Amino acid sequence: MKVDSAGLEVLSRTECMALLGSATIGRIVFTERALPAVQPVNFVLDGEDVVIRTGEGSKLSAAARDAVVAFEADEVDPVRHTGWSVTAVGNARIAREPAEIARLSALPLTTWAPGVRDHFIVMRTEQVTGRRIRR
Repeated sequence: MKVDSAGLEVLSRTECMALLGSATIGRIVFTERALPAVQPVNFVLDGEDVVIRTGEGSKLSAAARDAVVAFEADEVDPVRHTGWSVTAVGNARIAREPAEIARLSALPLTTWAPGVRDHFIVMRTEQVTGRRIRR
């Protein structure tokens, strides 16, 4: 087991992707008017791509068009003082091809936000890092 200088377990890419696959809520980090912005989102993995469903004209939809973004998901147990965090960085794009949109629509991705959410952001996980804390 590899440990970083803070004493946290360093996770492999395989472990990181498995943990991402177990989560349903994450945070996407993007640029809005030259400033960093963070938005919580429902997501699902499609292979190793993060897929987010959003509405047309949303600030997230506008910001993620062929842009480099970061994505983070975690799980923490405050009673046991255990948890994990996974961060991914990669290029995000809006799905445009009808066949891809139909395939993404069939994924088990539900949104909590009201309204029509018929646009898909697909983020390629190019760099993935993760840490776990255990007591």
